Amino acid sequence: MPVNDKKRSSNVSSDSCFETRLKYLRLFFLVFACVIGAKLFLLQIVNAQFYQDLASGQHDVYEELIANRGDILMSDWKDGSEYVVATNESRAFVFAEPRKIEDPESTAKSLARILGYEITDVFVEPEVQAQSGGIFDGLFTADFPDEEGSSDPSMVDDESLEPEASDYELLLTRLSKENDPYEPVARNVPESTLNKILDLNLTGIYHVLEGVRSYPEANVGGHVLGFVSRTDEGMNGQYGIEGYFNDFLSGANGFLDIVTDIGGSWIGVGKRDFDPAVDGGDILLTIDRTIQYTACKALSEGVEKYDADGGSVVVMDPSTGRIIAMCNAPDFDPNIYNEVESIEIYNNGSIFDAYEPGSVFKPIVMAAALDMGAVTASETYVDTGEEKINEYTIHNSDLKAHGVQTMTEVLENSLNTGMIYVMRKMGGEVMTHYLEDFGFGTLSGIELDSEATGTLASLAKNSEIYYATASYGQGITVTPLQIASAYSAMANGGWLMQPYIVEEKRYTDGTVEDTQPRKIRQVIDSKAATTVGAMMVQVVENGHGRLAAVDGYYVAGKTGTAQVAKKDASGYEQGITIGSFAGFAPVEDPRFVIVVRIDHPRTTEWGESTAAPIFGEIAEFILDYLEIPPTR
Repeated sequence: MPVNDKKRSSNVSSDSCFETRLKYLRLFFLVFACVIGAKLFLLQIVNAQFYQDLASGQHDVYEELIANRGDILMSDWKDGSEYVVATNESRAFVFAEPRKIEDPESTAKSLARILGYEITDVFVEPEVQAQSGGIFDGLFTADFPDEEGSSDPSMVDDESLEPEASDYELLLTRLSKENDPYEPVARNVPESTLNKILDLNLTGIYHVLEGVRSYPEANVGGHVLGFVSRTDEGMNGQYGIEGYFNDFLSGANGFLDIVTDIGGSWIGVGKRDFDPAVDGGDILLTIDRTIQYTACKALSEGVEKYDADGGSVVVMDPSTGRIIAMCNAPDFDPNIYNEVESIEIYNNGSIFDAYEPGSVFKPIVMAAALDMGAVTASETYVDTGEEKINEYTIHNSDLKAHGVQTMTEVLENSLNTGMIYVMRKMGGEVMTHYLEDFGFGTLSGIELDSEATGTLASLAKNSEIYYATASYGQGITVTPLQIASAYSAMANGGWLMQPYIVEEKRYTDGTVEDTQPRKIRQVIDSKAATTVGAMMVQVVENGHGRLAAVDGYYVAGKTGTAQVAKKDASGYEQGITIGSFAGFAPVEDPRFVIVVRIDHPRTTEWGESTAAPIFGEIAEFILDYLEIPPTR
C-alpha cells in the first residue's frame, strides 16, 4: 500500500475513536445532568417542605408564651380582708412507660400507698399483660379525661377492664402491659403527693406539670364562680364569673419567634419577633364572704330539712344594687365540676330558673296601685272568697271568704280576690306598664352567664283573666334576682338600681376599674314605697310571715306559695309547689333585701313554713353581723 494511503487510513481510524469517546462523554454528562436534575427536583419540589421544616427545627425557635389567668376574690365587711376564691396552681400529671417497669406489682403497690388506693389481691392474665396500650399522643386527650379536677384513674376508658375494678386493680393492669409505651396514672396530683412519688425513684414513672384552676374556698357558691375546663385552645371559663369574664381573666398569650445558630444562640442579623404575654386581670366580687357562707349553709340545710328538690337565695343591698350573697342548692364544687350527675346543676337558679312567683308578687302590684292613687292602705272591699271572670272562677288560697278587708289585710291574708280588686282599680294595662318598669320581662344585666328574662307575654293578650292571675303572681314568670331587684326598689324609696356582682376589675398594669351604683329609674314615689313597706311589716307581725320575724327589728316581707306549670300541657302539676319569701330590714332604713325560694318541699307545701324560716335565720345573722342596733 502506498505511504499516503496508510497515513490516510490511520487518520480515519483515529478520528473514529475520538468521536466514539466524545459520544460516550456526552452521554455521561447527559446522564449526570439528568441525575442532578432529578435530585434537585426531589429536594426542591417533592421533599421541599421536609427540608424546610428540618432547617427550621435546627435554626428557628418558636414558643408560645402562656398568660396567667387572673384571680377571683371576695372580701369581708368586718375588716375589709380579701380572700382568693379562684386562682391557679401547678399540679402534676403522672404517667407510666410500662415496658420499662420490671416489677409492675411492686410499683403499683408503692404508687397505691401514696395515692390512697386500697391494695387488694389481683390476678392479671398474661394476655392482658401483653396488650399494648394507648399511643403516647393520647397523653392529654385520648386516654384521660380533659377535666382537670379528676385525679381518679378509674375514669379512664379501657375496654379490657371490668367497670367495677378498684383503683388499685386498674393501676396494676395498666402497669402490667409490658409492651406499652404509655399509660396514665393520675392527674391533678398536688405537689406534696408528687414529692413522695419522686422520692421513690420508680423506673418507668414520669410526670409533667400542668396549670390547673383551683378554688380554695368550699361551699361559697359554685354557681357564682363557674369553672374552667381544658380545651385544645387552652383554659376556657364556663358559667358564672369564669364564663362571663373569660377574656378578661385569660389575658392574652404571647410568642417568641427567633433564628438561632447550630449552638442555639440568636443570630444578631436574624429574625427576632417577640410579643410578650399579658396576664389576665383580677376580679373582686361584691359578695361578702361571711354572709355568703352563712346564706349558703342556711339554704342547704333548709333544702335537706324540708326534703326539697333545691332552692335559691339572693341577698342584695337595696341602696346600691350590690349582690351581697347568691346561693343555690344543690351546689357544685368547681374543683371537681365534672363529677356532677347532670349538667343542669351548672345553671344558676337565682338568675336562670324563671318561675311563677305566687304571692311574693302581690306587694309589687300593690305598690303600683298605691303609687298611682288607685287604692290606699286602709281602703276596704268585701271578700266573698271567689271571683268569676267569664268561665273562670278564682278562689283564695285558703278557700275562705273573709268579708270586709283593708288593702293591708289583703297582703296579711294573701287574698287573691283582693289583688283582683286592686288590678281592676288601676287597670290591667297600667299594671303591665309598672311591672315592666320594675324590670320584669327583661334582663337585669348582671355580670353572670345564662341570665333568663322571665316573661310577661300573657299580659300582651289584653285579657282580664291574664291580668287577674298576674296580680297574684300566676301566668307570668320571674327570676329570684328580678324579685330581689323589685323589692329593693320598694326598700329604696322607689328607685330601681342596676344589680351588680363585680366590685373591681384589676388590670395587670395597676389600673383599677370599680363599679359605681347606677340608678335605672324611679318606679314608684317614696310615699308609696314607705306605705307598702309598712303594710309588709304587718304581714310579718300579723300575717303569714311570722316565722321570718327577728326580735328587736321591724321586718317587711311577704310569703308566696306558687304552683308549678306543666311543661307539656296546660294546667299545673298536682302536689308540687315552690315556696318563697321576700323582704327587707330594718324597715326604717333597709340595709338588705333577701329572697328565698324552695323548690318542691315535701314536708309542707307552704312558703310560710319553709322559705320564711330560712329568711329569718339569714336576716338575724346579717343584722348582728352588720352591727345594726335593734329599733324596737
